[in-house]
Amino acid sequence: MTTYRDIYSYISERFPRTLSSSWDNDGLMVCPNIDKEAKKVLISLDVTAKVAEYAKENGFDLILSHHPLVFKPIRQLSCESPNAEIATNLFASGISVMSFHTRYDAGEGGMNDVLAEKLGLKVTESFGPEGDVLGRICELEKPIQISSLCNLVKDKLGSPNMFVVPWKKEIKKVAILGGGGGSYIESAARAGADAFITGSVSYNSLIDADQLNISVIAAGHYYTEVVFCEAMTKLLTGKFPGLKTEISPIGCEVIYI
Repeated sequence: MTTYRDIYSYISERFPRTLSSSWDNDGLMVCPNIDKEAKKVLISLDVTAKVAEYAKENGFDLILSHHPLVFKPIRQLSCESPNAEIATNLFASGISVMSFHTRYDAGEGGMNDVLAEKLGLKVTESFGPEGDVLGRICELEKPIQISSLCNLVKDKLGSPNMFVVPWKKEIKKVAILGGGGGSYIESAARAGADAFITGSVSYNSLIDADQLNISVIAAGHYYTEVVFCEAMTKLLTGKFPGLKTEISPIGCEVIYI
């Protein structure tokens, strides 16, 4: 029998809470009974109302996500607080939720190592501002044009649209950070990266990148982190072969038209 405690303990051994950023809130989100047997696990990037409904309708007893269901404090348990409503409905239905966010980003073999592997890039070191060393630096065997790097990202991640600033000619050293990487641009530049692949950045961050002479490829928050689902499925089934798992068919990708 595999319990919720077994699953949480195993993932926490691989990606301990000590790796989580100070501002983060990951771990057990909803858990009516941690020693209950886990029979069917839904793996998702986010826990939205639609994901929760899918889990309920299809007999899942555990949702394992990357982004925390409860990120900011819940100040009221009412239908006017969307996350509170999702959490209380899941609790009442006996469905647990556990989320592994920045600890998974930072940990060896986690998000940014998986992302680098997906892109076919070799990681040489980690980088980031003090206390939040989540990103990865990759060295290319030979310099390539920024256009070639953009095509690689679009092909491997399926990103429909990307922001690229500025258009540098050659790239030899690449920084990677899935998700929102605006605050990491300066650290990537200091690490000597010619380009920084991330999910989403602000307008002002793109201006900073231009001044720092580092190209930023913003490929979409969803598209740089959805790799979590497949990687976490492999991790779970490798340890608990009898556990039924499914990657949520409901995502939060933004469609550009």
